[in-house]
Amino acid sequence: MPTHLLRNRLIYFVIGLVFLIGVLLFVGFGYYLSTPAEKGGDDQVFFVREGATLNVVAGELELQGIIKGKRLFLLWARLMGYSRSIKAGEYRLSSAMPPLKILEILSKGTVITHPVTIPEGFTIKQIGELLEEKGLVNKDEFLAITGDSDIAKRYGISGQSLEGYLYPDTYQFGRGLSPMAIVEVMIKHFWEVTGPLREKIEQSGMTIEEVITLASIVEKETGRAEERPIIASVFLNRLKKRMRLETDPTVIYGIKDFNGNLKKRHLTQRTPYNTYVIRGLPPGPIANPGKEAIEAVLFPAKTDYLYFVSKNDGSHYFSKTLTEHNKAVQKYQKKRRKRHKKSS
Repeated sequence: MPTHLLRNRLIYFVIGLVFLIGVLLFVGFGYYLSTPAEKGGDDQVFFVREGATLNVVAGELELQGIIKGKRLFLLWARLMGYSRSIKAGEYRLSSAMPPLKILEILSKGTVITHPVTIPEGFTIKQIGELLEEKGLVNKDEFLAITGDSDIAKRYGISGQSLEGYLYPDTYQFGRGLSPMAIVEVMIKHFWEVTGPLREKIEQSGMTIEEVITLASIVEKETGRAEERPIIASVFLNRLKKRMRLETDPTVIYGIKDFNGNLKKRHLTQRTPYNTYVIRGLPPGPIANPGKEAIEAVLFPAKTDYLYFVSKNDGSHYFSKTLTEHNKAVQKYQKKRRKRHKKSS
């Protein structure tokens, strides 16, 4: 047989062999990607750490029996460009899932989320403690971020911290998120809520920092929605008359490691937040207010009230004069003392 014919046959054979190998590899890959490691396997919680490489993730998946054939898994992931798109977090995976499905879940970041409700009026310290209890952040790292004035400036906030700007609401957070990522979600939500109020804030003659500071005081003074605009009016009236605000929550905020027992001596201690001593607003918010408290400051009730005192049932008695206020204090504080004596 002529040499050129042998050469052609050899070429065709090699091409056919390569094609056959390619088909077999394609079929093999397809079979691997569509075949679970174990049919009927139970769900498992799988955690991808921040900064974990694809090789580490694949190794841990194989170690937990969620996949078989780590090398094939890695090869396909790299071919498809998944190596840089694996998201950190907590996942619900199973050995009953085919590798293709597992890669899809990891690359899309379909993490398990945990609901966490931040109550209105919580401070950044309370928020940090709550998030740590939920296993979502390290409290100290969270407080370091939220107490950093440079980070506050990055979000357009001129205060010394992010106090007042972590919007209280129910969130769905996945474990593995950095504290910074959680903070960003809460601040973004704050701007979403307050965005429609921007024009009213400008019309109020106050800066947004002043509005949020006053709203945080209103938030701490009452849990009753119907009272917020009235309490806001009291403080605004006092500010117009250059009267001290004289509000206990600001005093408490300025006391380091407050034990829950506010004493008379605390009212005369000079701190930046003691509104029994300083005039005007404290230097920043004392808590994180909700929308209703913010709106109460922007849309206060029209009153001449300058004073209020707790009626010991969650509501308050409002007065226009100091004489009237003193009578109310005597009446309601006397009742409280009587109840205290009976219970002791």
